[in-house]
Amino acid sequence: MDEFARGGKIQPDTLVWREGMANWEAYNTTRGSAAGSVPAAAASAAPPTQGAVCSECGKLFAIEDTIQYGDVRVCAACKPLFVQRLAEGGQVRSGALNYAGFWTRFGAVFLDGLLLGAVNIAISMVAGLGFGAAVGARPSGQVGLQLVLFAIQMAIGISYEVILIGKYGATLGKKACKIKVVTADGGRVSYARAFGRYFAKLLSTFTCLIGYIMAAFDAEKRALHDRICDTRVIKK
Repeated sequence: MDEFARGGKIQPDTLVWREGMANWEAYNTTRGSAAGSVPAAAASAAPPTQGAVCSECGKLFAIEDTIQYGDVRVCAACKPLFVQRLAEGGQVRSGALNYAGFWTRFGAVFLDGLLLGAVNIAISMVAGLGFGAAVGARPSGQVGLQLVLFAIQMAIGISYEVILIGKYGATLGKKACKIKVVTADGGRVSYARAFGRYFAKLLSTFTCLIGYIMAAFDAEKRALHDRICDTRVIKK
């Protein structure tokens, strides 16, 4: 603490705490005259009886200047946004989000790919047998079949992603890996955002998968589609 004080990181009225102290106290009170540069007026100021850390901005406030919600406290400045986020289905943050790592996300994508691949193969086989018998070997019929199958597979992929992420925050692959998609503040992803995120994932794919690989080097483990849609993938 003394080194921080000499470097200007701790001011005379900064609330500090160390093991053995009952409450947070002003630095000049804990050090007295040893603080060196502590003004006499500041030294005589009475410290708050108790402090609380705002779960939103992380700053320390007198406990009477905060509101309590469950196990966390929020300062007056953060209260409007905090209440709005709760009304929109957001989560109470008691600290930083626990971001899912690259390989965990890769596993979830792999499982989803296996599941959707199996469904699409089954649909292709059923449609190929029925439609092929009706149109024979005409090239135009084969092209029409491919277009219909592509539309069906695209609809299945969009519905799978949008409905599950919009409702539960996770696809089946993500559920198996115990991760979920949230907004930047930890709130629920809307159906509209989930819809946009699906097409943003296509962009991550079309960049030779570089959009996905970005998650391995990003501080918040964001892929390209997370940056575009301002989402995060966290551990449950």
